[in-house]
Formats: sequence, C-alpha cells, structure tokens
Amino acid sequence: MKVIVNGEPRDLPDGATVAEAVASVTAAGAGVAAALNDEVVRRSGWETTRLSDGDRLEVLTAVQGG
Repeated sequence: MKVIVNGEPRDLPDGATVAEAVASVTAAGAGVAAALNDEVVRRSGWETTRLSDGDRLEVLTAVQGG
C-alpha cells in the first residue's frame, strides 16, 4: 500500500502499523512523535494503529541544540 510519510510516498506492506512506519524513518528510541492524518497517535497506540492506503503520517523527532 502507498502511505505518505513526512511528505514522501512510501510503499508499506498491507496491515503495517504506525510503529513499523516510524521505525522505517528513525531509529531514535525517545523524543519521537507521530501524527496520522493530522491526529497525534499516542506512543502506546503505535503497535495497534494500522495504516491504510493513502494515509498521511508525520514523524517528528525532537532535536536539541542552540
């Protein structure tokens, strides 16, 4: 299926979860947030939230600096 991840089309297997899509974008274990179709998905729901063809996922990583 085709999903838009951070503005880029990406092929993911049918039934892929938010957790799988996030892992394909970043290996960061902390400081990561995800929004599916403009709605924030709590980290506790990443494993159970399935993606559908045409969904839009934004993966945000906190960056520290000055």
